[in-house]
Amino acid sequence: MNNRVKAERTALNMTQTELADKIKVSRQTIYAIETQKYMPSVVLALKIAAIFGKTVHELFELDENDW
Repeated sequence: MNNRVKAERTALNMTQTELADKIKVSRQTIYAIETQKYMPSVVLALKIAAIFGKTVHELFELDENDW
């Protein structure tokens, strides 16, 4: 799964720590999501999307290997 979390976060000049604090996870979790080492739960993906004012589909997309 590909994601645009880092791009959206940096566009808002938001640090990983600031995003993590807003959605009540660790900074390491944000890092893992951004580097595609961790796939967020639906709830976490919805929280991230809400912070950025985007839909989940705008932030996360399946790649060929996910099918």
